[in-house]
Amino acid sequence: MSTTNPINLPVLERFASISLAGLNAKAAMLTRLDNKYIVSLDVVAKALNHWEKQYDVLEIDQQRVFTYETCYFDDAQLSAYFDHHRGRRQRLKVRTRNYLDSQQCFLEIKLKDIRGVTIKKRMAYAPEEHGIISADGQQFIADVQQEKYQKQILQDLRATLHMRYKRITFVAKEGSERLTLDSQLVFFKDGKSYPLAPNLFIVETKSANANGKADAILRQLHQHPSNKCSKYCLGLCVTAQVDKRNRFLPSLRRLGVHAPWTPERARPVSDAADEQWDFGAFEYAN
Repeated sequence: MSTTNPINLPVLERFASISLAGLNAKAAMLTRLDNKYIVSLDVVAKALNHWEKQYDVLEIDQQRVFTYETCYFDDAQLSAYFDHHRGRRQRLKVRTRNYLDSQQCFLEIKLKDIRGVTIKKRMAYAPEEHGIISADGQQFIADVQQEKYQKQILQDLRATLHMRYKRITFVAKEGSERLTLDSQLVFFKDGKSYPLAPNLFIVETKSANANGKADAILRQLHQHPSNKCSKYCLGLCVTAQVDKRNRFLPSLRRLGVHAPWTPERARPVSDAADEQWDFGAFEYAN
C-alpha cells in the first residue's frame, strides 16, 4: 500500500486488494444497474467499516486512489444533456477517459436502454487522442448507436467539458458487484477550473439489480440514491453552459452548489498541476 494518501480515509489501508486484471475478470460490469449517492466524508468512513468484510479494493503499483481525467462530447444542441434532463429512456454519453495512474486511455460510450440498464462500450485509445474524436472513434460511435438504437442519436460531436477527480474502486468478494468513490471533482471550461467541495463523495454502486451489498449499508446509514447525478450534466450546470437544470438542482444543492457558478467565481487554470488541486482557497455553501 502506498504511504501517500490524498484522501483522508485511513480505513482504506485495512482492505484486501485486487489487481486490475482480477477486477476485470471478476466484475467488469459493462452492463449493470447503477445507484449514485452524494455523501459526506464521515458517512463514507462509517460505510467503509462495514464494506471492509464484503469488498476488496483495486490496487495498482501499491496505489489505491487514482486520478481520472475525462472529456465529454456533445453536439451543438447539447442533446446528450437535454436527453438526460428530459428523462429520455434512450440516451447516451460519449467521453474519452484517461486513466493517468495505469497509463490507459479509452473512448467510452454509456448507453441507457428502455429498462434503465446502463451499458458501457469502449475502445482502446491513444493517450495523445484524449479530448478528441479520431476517425476510428467516429466510426465506433456510429456503429454502437446503430447496433443499440438502429439510429444515430448523437452526431457531429465536439468537446464540451473536461473534468478531473480521484477515484477508489471496490469489487465484492462474492458475486460481481462493484462500488466506486469519487471525490475532489474539478470541472474545466475555457481556461477556468470549477472545483466541488472536497469533503463530499459521489458513491456509485453497480450491480445486477440496483440493490447490492453497498446499497444496503448506505440505507442503514440513512442515505438515499441521488440518481439525477450525472457528472456530465452537473458539470454543464456548474460551468453555466445550460439554463435548464431543474432535474439536477437537488444534487447540485447537496454538492454545495446553490446557484450556477459564473466564470467570475471560477479560478484560472494554473500550469502547475499541484496548484489545480489546492482546494483551500475556495469557499463552499453550507
